[in-house]
Amino acid sequence: MNIVERLNAEIEEVSKRRTELWHQLSDRRNSDTTTQIRELEARLATLWDEHRTLRARIRFGEREQIIKRARTQERLDRVA
Repeated sequence: MNIVERLNAEIEEVSKRRTELWHQLSDRRNSDTTTQIRELEARLATLWDEHRTLRARIRFGEREQIIKRARTQERLDRVA
């Protein structure tokens, strides 16, 4: 399993757990459930950030290489 597949699987797992907790919360108000939902929301945000970063790296390359190409292009544009 590659990294993107692992991230997708973990996002799916955390999302399912969050859905279960929302159903529990709709049955009865519970501060523990609310806390768990907040923790899962934070974990999902982190996972999605990792996913977006990885997809951008796969598509465009490493950040340092992108910056290097952009600076080279700026220098060429100034000369022209």
